[in-house]
Amino acid sequence: MPSRLSLLMIPLLVWMMAGQPVQAQSRPVTVFAAASLKTALDDVVTLYGDETGKTVHISYAASSALAWQIRYGAPADIFISANSGWMDWLQQDGLLRDETRIDLLSNRLVLIAAPGNNVQLEIAPGFDLAGAIGKSRLAMALTDAVPAGIYGRASLQHLGVWDNMADRIAQSDNVRTALIHVATGQATLGIVYATDAMADPRVRIVGEFPSDSHPEILYPAALLNENPSPDAVLFFGFLNGDKARLIFDENGFDHPDGTP
Repeated sequence: MPSRLSLLMIPLLVWMMAGQPVQAQSRPVTVFAAASLKTALDDVVTLYGDETGKTVHISYAASSALAWQIRYGAPADIFISANSGWMDWLQQDGLLRDETRIDLLSNRLVLIAAPGNNVQLEIAPGFDLAGAIGKSRLAMALTDAVPAGIYGRASLQHLGVWDNMADRIAQSDNVRTALIHVATGQATLGIVYATDAMADPRVRIVGEFPSDSHPEILYPAALLNENPSPDAVLFFGFLNGDKARLIFDENGFDHPDGTP
């Protein structure tokens, strides 16, 4: 498993200390979702609530942290990860309702600049990322655990610039925190998903990383319980429906099947 587990386990320990019991009785649907989904998924939940009158609770964090919480019994009904690896881990432990697993969305990886930073860079093999950063740091999610950081590290390695950057990265526990670091000028440049960049008008997209420089960015989703509640099944279906798809489209997400 990835290292830096002390950071990843913090959300788990907070949950355990809160002493939340796993409820067998009826309760609102709880979704554990990758932090990069927040803007779009909040809108999906609002629309779903308006149409059905039902409540959905969303817990956002890095996919890695959420997977650990699920592994240790957190009462979630649905998991949406930002990569396949953490979903695979839960599936191998028998924690998914296997036949429900789907690749819900896909995304792209971009380099963003802080407000007032007018740097121009062509993202290509050997590009001078270190020179563009100067004395600052490159904001990224954890590069050995969090999906956005894993994708970013793979891309920098593929482009031959990782060795010059490895000790100049400001790592965060999720991609939205990395986004905030750039948006507030704490870092001059950062690597996030294209949808994160769209969600914060303070940042500017410098360029997009080639899709062949990193593994495909997928968001697998699945029901977690062997006997999911009717409300969980209903919301999971809504996530896969046309109305939710339109919201995801408006927020810049792509689809694994390549359809618009």
